[in-house]
Amino acid sequence: MPGTPDFAAYIASLPRVLAGAAAIFRDTSGRVLLVEPNYRAGWALPGGTIESDTGESPRQAARRETLEEIGLDRELGRLLAVDWVLGPDRPPLMAYVYDGGVLGTVEFEAIELQETELLSWRLVPREELSDYLLGSLGRRVLAALDALADGSTTAELENGRPAR
Repeated sequence: MPGTPDFAAYIASLPRVLAGAAAIFRDTSGRVLLVEPNYRAGWALPGGTIESDTGESPRQAARRETLEEIGLDRELGRLLAVDWVLGPDRPPLMAYVYDGGVLGTVEFEAIELQETELLSWRLVPREELSDYLLGSLGRRVLAALDALADGSTTAELENGRPAR
């Protein structure tokens, strides 16, 4: 029964899963906006951890993180990809990727980086994304771009590869 000590102990005994959400923003040439974190190697999409303890949804997290990281508050489009990612030194991660849309000159000029976490940003053509995005993240972004281009359903991924 919820609220009982036995139920609380049961909930505490369940496995942990991390969850993150990000958005893909593009320019009119199709280049993807990437950010350079100061706390790990490689580049990333604007996004971050879902604050699930407060009831935040993946979509809400992607929008909040975009505002925090690059200073843009934009309504997001459809869910492009969901990725189950195993990691050697952390619990599994559920990663959600949303369509952030195409940004114009005004939006790019308005970008303000969250200096406590980010060093820089840049626009990267699809064929160079794997040079910036490490491991499953690169595969996830490419799968999300494919889902966006063909209008298909959301890409279901495991470690950045199509789930079968």
